[in-house]
Amino acid sequence: MNTEQGQMESEQPGDDSVVETLTGLGRGFGGALLFALPLFMTMEMWWLGFYMDRSRLLLLLLLNIPLLIVLSHHAGFEKTKCWWDDLRDAGIAFGIGLTTCGAILAVLGLLDPAMTADEIIGKIAVQTVPASIGALLGSSQLGTDSVDAEELSETQTYLSQLFLMCIGALFLGLNVAPTEEMVLISYKMTEWHAVALIALSIIVMHGFTYALEFSGTAPMPERGRWAAFFFFTVVGYAIAICVSLYVLWTFGRTQDASWTQIMITATVLGFPAAVGAAAARLIL
Repeated sequence: MNTEQGQMESEQPGDDSVVETLTGLGRGFGGALLFALPLFMTMEMWWLGFYMDRSRLLLLLLLNIPLLIVLSHHAGFEKTKCWWDDLRDAGIAFGIGLTTCGAILAVLGLLDPAMTADEIIGKIAVQTVPASIGALLGSSQLGTDSVDAEELSETQTYLSQLFLMCIGALFLGLNVAPTEEMVLISYKMTEWHAVALIALSIIVMHGFTYALEFSGTAPMPERGRWAAFFFFTVVGYAIAICVSLYVLWTFGRTQDASWTQIMITATVLGFPAAVGAAAARLIL
């Protein structure tokens, strides 16, 4: 009897490990679906997979890998001990994003055997980036083992917080950039509208991060409110604009456009990107 009891106890940790692994994968798939679902049902994203410049698409996928690695270090499937663990989790997240995109697009009838391999790969690849980010974020946000806010603030550096803002800007920017409405808005705006939108973006961003005291609001820097405004809000908005310009270039939105029109379009995209950057500091 003691022998049987010992065998049962020795099998229990293995069973728990399998359950935890399956639970983590399930959260990853849930996060990929939750964060990328709007893109799965956006017509412009389907067309991007068909006509998007393949060198720019490849660059986007390659840049996504180090982003996932660093994101895994801050808000991944688990608390990692070394960069090899982060690389492993980044690979898992990328695989989850790829699998989720292929499965959902196929179920929705958006992948057809009559399509060329280039078109099928393009449709899946262009949506894998936000889906893989969602896989990592879903594990941390949908899971029950959340990190204490005070513990997280102690481990975060200034550069790591800027990185999280970059991730938030990229994620929300990818959801909006493909739409035709964004381009239409930019053509209807004047330079003065753009200036007003910049001011509004900065105000909203600062309000999200500090002024309105949302749950999870980042602690005010020791140097005071002006330091928070310049070192986080202004720098964060600059990051959002840079991310917006990159996304616009990746999707071919800057082709044959004047610099004035490009900057106005970047300002339009910079508004949701700035909100995403500010929100990232609250939830990650």
